[in-house]
Amino acid sequence: MAAADSVSKVPVYKLYGEHEQWLTPDMVHCESIADRSKLHDWQIKLHQHHGLIQLLYLRGGSARVCLDGEYFDMQPGQIVVVPQMCVHGFKFAPNAIGHVVTLALPLVQKLTQDIGDAQAVPATPRIYQVGDGDDAGKMNMGFSSLHAEYLGNGAHRNALMEAMLIAILVWLSRHEAYASGEPAREGDRGRQYFRHFCQMIEDDYAGQHSVEHYARRIGITAAYLNVLCRQYVGQSALELIHQRVVLAAKRNLVYTSMTISVVSYTLGFSDPAYFTRFFKRQVGLSPKEFRKRAATLLE
Repeated sequence: MAAADSVSKVPVYKLYGEHEQWLTPDMVHCESIADRSKLHDWQIKLHQHHGLIQLLYLRGGSARVCLDGEYFDMQPGQIVVVPQMCVHGFKFAPNAIGHVVTLALPLVQKLTQDIGDAQAVPATPRIYQVGDGDDAGKMNMGFSSLHAEYLGNGAHRNALMEAMLIAILVWLSRHEAYASGEPAREGDRGRQYFRHFCQMIEDDYAGQHSVEHYARRIGITAAYLNVLCRQYVGQSALELIHQRVVLAAKRNLVYTSMTISVVSYTLGFSDPAYFTRFFKRQVGLSPKEFRKRAATLLE
């Protein structure tokens, strides 16, 4: 079997073992290593994420990680950064403790902009050694505080979580990775096209651009762009564009007091009624119904 075919069959998850969207439009998810891995006999099989970046902090115990075909033994005090579409998997010892933080790409870009360093989150897999002493104390506090805030509902929760994430990312930017996974060699050009497409969506999702527009800017046909999207994530290019618009709409509906009309104009819709029909077709609820239901979930 060709390498590109092999990677195209690696499952793409929102979170490991889940195909469904997150219940709320949060852009961060935080859990302990045991929360998910013990449900899978401490083994997370090879998979990849679209639009998500993960940080795994192994605080105790041991683990073996695969990053785009390369295997590494992890020891306590190490952090692995897994970029989107990196094929990865873990085998944990039952005594492994630590945290797994999953970040949506829009949040990552906001954080790196706040830091003023676009390279604060590497584009290829990296493993960092925290070490002992002051550094270990900072990382333990950063990940533990982030997890506690994630589970809680205190005032200014999102702001404090972002502050913890910035602290973690700044630490990473100050340290050299001791090991790195090389990018998968299969279908390099196709994967670059796909990543470029995802980045262009992120940069201008409110522009209401067509698939043809993006394909033309990349220098490929719309048909080939659709082939790549289906190969890597099992969805069409248009579905990915719509998903990003819907995510922005959900966040505006939940976390701002914008009227539905203002939300629609912000996202490039000239007609609020059309936005309402679009949103209901994508989500199954009208914007008003979604806002009401989300409010009960976040109480």
